[in-house]
Amino acid sequence: MADDGGAKTLNAFLGVSRSLSGRAWRQRPADAATTRAHMQGLGLDELLSRALASRGVSADQGADFLNPTLRALFPDPSSFMDMDAAADAILNALQAKANIHVFADYDVDGASSAALLVRWFRAMGHELSIYVPDRLTEGYGPSAKAFDTLKASGADLVITVDCGAAANEALAHAAFIALNVVVIDHHLMRSEPPTALAVVNPNRPGCTSGQGNLAAAGVVFVLLAALNREGRRRGLFTDRPEPDIRQWLDLAALGAICDVTGLTGFNRALTGLGLKVMSEWRNPGLRALLAAAGAEPGPAKSNHAGFILGPRINAGGRIGRSDLGARLLSTDNPAEAEALAMELDALNLSRRDVERSVTDAAVRRVEATGVHADDTAVVVVAGEDWHPGVVGIVAGRLRERWRKPVIVIGVDPVTGLGKGSGRSQPGMNLGRAIQAAWERGILMAGGGHAMAAGLTMDSARVAELTAFLNERLASERVEAVSQDVLEIDALIDPGAATRELFESFEQLAPFGPANPEPSFALTGVQAREPVAMNGGHVRCRLVGADGASVKAIAWRCADLPSGQALLSGQGGLNIVGRLKADDWNGRRGVQFEIEDVADPRMI
Repeated sequence: MADDGGAKTLNAFLGVSRSLSGRAWRQRPADAATTRAHMQGLGLDELLSRALASRGVSADQGADFLNPTLRALFPDPSSFMDMDAAADAILNALQAKANIHVFADYDVDGASSAALLVRWFRAMGHELSIYVPDRLTEGYGPSAKAFDTLKASGADLVITVDCGAAANEALAHAAFIALNVVVIDHHLMRSEPPTALAVVNPNRPGCTSGQGNLAAAGVVFVLLAALNREGRRRGLFTDRPEPDIRQWLDLAALGAICDVTGLTGFNRALTGLGLKVMSEWRNPGLRALLAAAGAEPGPAKSNHAGFILGPRINAGGRIGRSDLGARLLSTDNPAEAEALAMELDALNLSRRDVERSVTDAAVRRVEATGVHADDTAVVVVAGEDWHPGVVGIVAGRLRERWRKPVIVIGVDPVTGLGKGSGRSQPGMNLGRAIQAAWERGILMAGGGHAMAAGLTMDSARVAELTAFLNERLASERVEAVSQDVLEIDALIDPGAATRELFESFEQLAPFGPANPEPSFALTGVQAREPVAMNGGHVRCRLVGADGASVKAIAWRCADLPSGQALLSGQGGLNIVGRLKADDWNGRRGVQFEIEDVADPRMI
C-alpha cells in the first residue's frame, strides 16, 4: 500500500517526529501534476512516477533521466574556462616529445583521473609518468618540494588532477623553477587562480560550464574529448586511430561514485553509461580487484564502485603506498594487475582493523563524558597514534552514530602534532568553522567544505579548538536538528518488498547525491529471529500483521537504541530502509537494509 502524501508532506510521516536515532520522518515531497505526467508520458506506475517527480525531474526531463545519453548531454569542452588552453598546452608538449607527468590525488577520483590520462597518452604512443604524494609525509596536493622533485627528474610539464586549484603557493614555486603546469580539478578554489598554463575547474569562479557536480575524473573525461577534437584539427590521427574515449567510461563512473558527486544531467549519463562499460570488466585492474574481493563479475552497480572497488583502491592512499590505485587502474598487464589487487585487498583488511580500533577507542572516550548526547554543537576527540589515514572514516561513522558533527584527531606522541578530519551534519558548515579556527591561530592548517574538513594542529590546543567550535556552531545547531530528517518514498507492506519492486525502482539508478536511493517504510512490524553479528550488525526477519515477511539487516547498530529494539524481538515497530538485491545459488531475492527504527509507544 502507498501513502497518498499530498498535503501531508510537511507532517511527520507515520507520526514519527523523533525516531530511535533522533530523526524526524517525512515523505519526500512530489508535485502531483508532474507525477501524473510521468505516469501518462512514460507509462510508469504511481509509486515510481512519484519518486521520479520527488527528485526534481520535470515532465519533459523524464525520458532523458531514465535513458541518459552522452550525445544529448555532453557539454561543449570549450564551455569550461581554460579547457582549450589546456588541450593546446598538452598537445604542444606531446608533439614536442616533452617529459610529461601526471600529479594525482591519492583517492579513487585521483587514481581514476590519472588512469584516464595514462590510457589516452598510451593510445597516442606516449607513456605518462604518475606522481602521487604520500598521504602521511607530503599531505594533500602539490607542494614546492614535490615540484622540485619532478623538475629534478626532468619533467617539462605536470598535469595535476583532482588537486592543484587551491595550491597557489606551490604553483607559484613551479613557475619560479620554470616547470609548466596544467591544473585539472573540481574542488572549491580562491577567486584568484594559481599560476599555470591552464586551470580547468567547473567550480572556478567565472566558469560557465554548469558542470560543477563533476568529479575530477569527469572533468578529465571532457579534457580527453577536447584533446581528441584539437588532435583532429592538427591532423594527429592520419597515421594512428583516434582514441575511443568511450572505452574508459568505467573510470569516469568510478571517480563520480566514489567522490559522492551529484548524479544529475551529464554526470548521470557519464556514470550510468560508465557502469555499463564497467559491467564488461575489461579493465585488468578492476577485474583483478573484483576477484581479489571474492566478488563475481556481472552487471556493475553503484555498490560495486562504492563498497567493493573504492575502499580497496583508497586503502593504498590511506595506509599503504599512495600510487597503488593509479597503477592498478592504468596497467594492461594481467599479472601486474593481480599482484596490485592482492596488495590493495590486504591493505584494506588492515585498514578495517585500524579503523575498528580507532572507532572503538573514540566511542569509549566520548561516551564516558556524555558530550555525544548533550546540547553541545560538535564532538572533538583526539588520541595518540590514531592513524591519520582513517580518522576521516571514523569521523563519518561517529557522525552517523551521534547525529552531530565529529572531528577525530590522531596525535603523534613524540611531536604532539595532531592531524584530524571532521564530518558534519546538514545545516552546519564545518569547513567554514575550521577556516575561522585557522584564522584565529588555533590551527596550523585547516579547511574544507560544509560537510567535511581537515586540520593540522598542536594537540595541546584541542580543548581550545573544542570550545571555539562549540561557540561558533551553536547557532547552527538548531537549524541542523530541523534538517536532520529522513525522507521516505513510499509506505509498503513486507509482502510488497519483492524483487519486482526492487527492479522497478532500479530504473532510477545510478543513485547518489541529488538522486537518493529509494527508501521505503514498513509499519507495525515485528523483528523475528534477530541475531547480533560480528561488527555490531543485526540480522532479522521483519514480519507484518498479515504474516508476510522480508529478510532484513541493520548495520553497526547492535549497541544503539534501534539495534536494541530489533534484538528485543518486539512488535509494532515502524522501520525505514532500502531494498537490496539478495542473489544466492541462483535465487534472486531481496533484503531490506534497515536505516532507522521508530517505536510508536515512544513518540
